[in-house]
Amino acid sequence: MSERRVLLIIGGGIAAYKAPELVRQLKAQGLATRCLLTAAAEQFVSPLSLASVSGDKVYENLFDLTDEAEMGHIQLSRDADLILVAPATADLIAKMAQGLANDLASTSLLATDKPVMIAPAMNVRMWEHAATQRNLAQLSADGIGIIGPDEGDMACGEFGLGRMSEPSEIALAAKKAIDQAPPRQTPLQPAKPLSGRKVLVTAGPTYEPIDPVRYIANRSSGKQGYALASALSALGAEVHLVTGPTALNDPENVTTTRVETARQMLEACQACLPVDAAIMAAAVADWRPAQSQDAKIKKTKSGLDDLKLVENPDILATLAAHATQRPSLVVGFAAETNDIESYASEKRVRKKCDWIVANDVSANSGIAGGVMGGDENQIHLLTASGSEPWEVMSKTDVAVKLAAQIATYFATHEETA
Repeated sequence: MSERRVLLIIGGGIAAYKAPELVRQLKAQGLATRCLLTAAAEQFVSPLSLASVSGDKVYENLFDLTDEAEMGHIQLSRDADLILVAPATADLIAKMAQGLANDLASTSLLATDKPVMIAPAMNVRMWEHAATQRNLAQLSADGIGIIGPDEGDMACGEFGLGRMSEPSEIALAAKKAIDQAPPRQTPLQPAKPLSGRKVLVTAGPTYEPIDPVRYIANRSSGKQGYALASALSALGAEVHLVTGPTALNDPENVTTTRVETARQMLEACQACLPVDAAIMAAAVADWRPAQSQDAKIKKTKSGLDDLKLVENPDILATLAAHATQRPSLVVGFAAETNDIESYASEKRVRKKCDWIVANDVSANSGIAGGVMGGDENQIHLLTASGSEPWEVMSKTDVAVKLAAQIATYFATHEETA
């Protein structure tokens, strides 16, 4: 066991026929390979061919008494520097995300203390399905590396994302992961999927002064933006939080800049560029007084003169349209009181952002204490692919789930800021 070793788990997709070539490519990278076949994978590739190219026994049955006596599924999962699942089918990904363990492959994955990487392969509609994307988000949050998939023609006759990456590409990724991992005898911690990423988050309201004691603002508490900053930091991101006035403490391990007005917030956001992602959770005031008075405006019998308002800069649209430093992922927020999805969808297109997180902030939202200022939220996540409604949950849980979605985005897209 002095050589570096990969446990290759082969899922039951058509791409399993590429497994022998993948073993050869891993060998070319100096990696010994031990193969584990799922029952479905045996329909596409034979144990004999894998044993021939790997020079090792092929494991198949959880309840094989000989295998359990000689090695056991626990030892099998740990006598390797890396576990690689290729192809990773939608079914196998779902098992991993849910922590199921009803066959040798899923049991070995659940029992391992080693790094895990997957190379997904499935029909494009299966890849795009909300359930698959949720499962991938969970795996990414758990620190599992994702290789591909690629875009192209599929065996089913369709075209799109879902083709397993080429064996040479997967082998290179596996070698890189092993090279970067601690020595085998050192217990490995799950990788943080947003390590090396810079993320900008805005939060809270803005205060637009009328005079030294009065201002225009809204009811935003900043809780959702602060929770997002913490969740993204927990996944390894370098997070810069630009926040309007709130009663919240600065999140740990996050660089925080406090501002008051929309113009100050825009300036602070631009100073953070370049970033990989911009998550615009702040409830920025749309208007400000055309002229802020230096002295308190006195109440008179004639009443207050007309308060002239001018439009504030649009921070979300400005970053989304940045000519040279547009973040790879721009996420806006839409707080609406009616026609939630319709207004949010129009906003996503108009402001040219990638995602919109929409929620109902009306008195009829059904959330105790209301969304603005409360501790719960219910959102719709709108992307170019459509709308995904989420159930009511705490703002902390919303943040954790959205951070995992962001990690999945970067795990499945090659562009960098």
